[in-house]
Formats: sequence, C-alpha cells, structure tokens
Amino acid sequence: MKHKLWLISLCTVNFAFADKCDELMSAKQYESALVTCNAYAESGTASAQRNLGLMYLLGYGTESNDVSAFKWFLASAQNGDAGAQYILGAMYADGQGIKQDHTKAIYWYQKSAEQGHAAAQYNLGNMYNSGRGIKQDYTKATYWYQKSAEQGYAAAQYNLGNMYNSGRGIKQDYTKAAYWYQKSAEHGDASAQFNLAVSYAKGEGVKQDYTQALYWYQKSAEQGDASAQFNLGVMYDLGRGVKQDYTQALYWYQKSAEQGYAAAQNNLGMMYDFGQGTKQDYNQAVYWYQKSAEQGNANAQANLGVLYLQGNGVRQDYPKAKTLLLAAAKQNNRSAQYHLGLLAYRESNYKDALMWYGKSANQGYSDAQLNLGYMYENALGVKKNIKTAYQWYQKSADQGNQIATNNITNLRNRGLIK
Repeated sequence: MKHKLWLISLCTVNFAFADKCDELMSAKQYESALVTCNAYAESGTASAQRNLGLMYLLGYGTESNDVSAFKWFLASAQNGDAGAQYILGAMYADGQGIKQDHTKAIYWYQKSAEQGHAAAQYNLGNMYNSGRGIKQDYTKATYWYQKSAEQGYAAAQYNLGNMYNSGRGIKQDYTKAAYWYQKSAEHGDASAQFNLAVSYAKGEGVKQDYTQALYWYQKSAEQGDASAQFNLGVMYDLGRGVKQDYTQALYWYQKSAEQGYAAAQNNLGMMYDFGQGTKQDYNQAVYWYQKSAEQGNANAQANLGVLYLQGNGVRQDYPKAKTLLLAAAKQNNRSAQYHLGLLAYRESNYKDALMWYGKSANQGYSDAQLNLGYMYENALGVKKNIKTAYQWYQKSADQGNQIATNNITNLRNRGLIK
C-alpha cells in the first residue's frame, strides 16, 4: 500500500454516516462492510462508493488496489461526494491509480473546495501557489488558504501565515501572519510553531518576547524540527528568554546537527572547540565542522580552516587551511578574511594582508581593525598614515580590544596624536 501525505487528511474528513455501509465502516467491520458497501455502491449511493474506494485504497477487508479505488472514487465524485472529489484530486496529483494529471487534480479539488471541503481548499491553494497544472496565482492561493484556514485546517493556517508574512497574493501584514501562525501552532503544526517563535524573537507582528520565542521553539523542536532545535540551542547558548545553559545548547545543537542542519553542525563544533557544555574535544570539533563545511557553511569552513592553521584536532596544514579560508572568504566571512590576512602577513605578503584585513575590518572584526591600524602605523604594504592607523585602532578599541587601546595610548605618548 502506498502511503501518501494526503492520506493523513482522510482521518480528518467529516464523512456523513447515513446507511448500513457507513455503520459497518464506522465499526471497522471491514469484511462485512465490503459486501454491504459494494451492494450500495452498485445502486449508485455516493457515500458507499466513496467508502468502497477507501477500502480498496487502504486495503481494508480486501487487498489494496489503487485501480479499483480510483474507479469507485470517480463514481462517487461524479455523484457529487465532496470527500471523494478531494481524494480523486489527490490521486490525480500523485499519479496513484491513474496517470498523473495536475489539470484534472485541480478540477476535482475545485469541485470539492466549492462544497466547503477544507483539505481540498488547502490543496487547491497549493496548486495555485506552486503553479502546478495552472498558472501560478498567489491571490487565488491566498483565497483558498483563507477558506480552509477559517475552518481550522492547520496546514492552511500555516500557509496563510506565510502569505501574509511574505506579502504574496495579499498585502504584507506581520500581525496577521503571527495570528495565523498562532492558530496553526495551537493545532500542533511544527512549522507554524517555529515561525511563531521567529515572530516573537524578532518582534514581527507581536511584541518581542524571548520567553514566548523559547516556548514555541521548544514545542517545534520536540516534534523534531531541525531549524527549531538549532534556534532553541541558540537561545540557551546566548541566554535569551532563559538562563544561559551550554549543556542544553549542546543538546539541541546535537539534535539538529544529527539531522544534517549545517548551522547546528557548525555550532556544535564550536561547543567542542571551546569546551562549552562539554569537555573540549578538537577531534569532535573537526568532525562537526567538516560536516557543516561540506554543505558550504562559511562559518564552519572558516573554523575548520583555523584548526588546520593551529594544528588542533588535525595535522597542521597551511595549504588546506588556506583552501578552506578562501572558500569562506568568498562568502564574505570576516573571520576567514582576517585569518587569510594573518597567513599573508606571515609570508610577508603585505599587499594581500592589507587587502584581507581591510575586508574583515570593514565588517567590524576587531582583531582585523587592530592589525590594519598596525600596518598603517608601520608602513607595511601601505604608505605610513598615523591618522588612519589611529582611526582603525579606535574602531577596535571601541569593541573592547585592549591592545588597540594600548596602541592609542602609545601614539599619544609619542605625541603623534592629540
């Protein structure tokens, strides 16, 4: 038996129970239901035709048979049964029991949706949203999501929230986005719980509230959402909405990292790198940085490059370090740019050192600002300029860099600045 995501909706469809066939189905007496439903179905009873289709589709009281299921759903749908029309649309959309045909899927979703079937309204919205079988139309997608959402359909509430959040098909409105995320989140939708948490964390559509953000990240994370697990780790890591707890941060980073979430893999590597929430372990740091770096995460590429520079957890390898740092620097990673400056400086390549320090310093990297000031003070790769040196020292000092502060004092003591 094929298990399609849309089959989940069968459990939520409120089918009417009006005859003996329905009673037997409701009682889960499927073998008896098969005989009785077949008799009713042959006589043209739409609900019996739909129930017979369900039994063939799901293998209740008989072997699963998509072709037979399609036959009876079609008969029921043609007799106006909204549930059968919805299922028929889904079978056409997935190519189950019939050749895939998005145009026909839309036809039957539309028929069902116009009768108020929430799942069909949601799926019709998806077809307009994605442009499958029909010209993409965000306005119509929003219309059908709204219809479904107002009936309490959680997935539609989530998607409607997304439409308001992005301003697709409707005027952007963070307040309404948060409203619909809340509705869906309260129904247990993990993605909506995550987006609601983001709304609280950013203060978009709701007053910024890290405690509420933490609550909804937790709800979503407990359902296995990797993004929520990562963000929950960040909350514990930084102490936002909760007391700082590196052990909990490590736990949630690990959960997310094991699902392949690159940012979590990098952060987990950092926890091992610096011994936060766990014993310092460079081998584990290298392992997780590598996992993340392979997915193109610039922070991980930079962090792994630094370990190769230092020889921590790996054999020291400057060429390997440079390769990783260059990959990160191409993504404008300021740490990578700074460390490339260090490598160039060690090779007395002051021109490149100045370039990389400058790129990093302009992104606010304190150590790069310090080193850039030093190069201007000492005419390394550039004409000596005390004023510019002082400006970079000051930028670094403003971030609490004590060496930069000392260098400014030294310039004053020598009478080079006021």
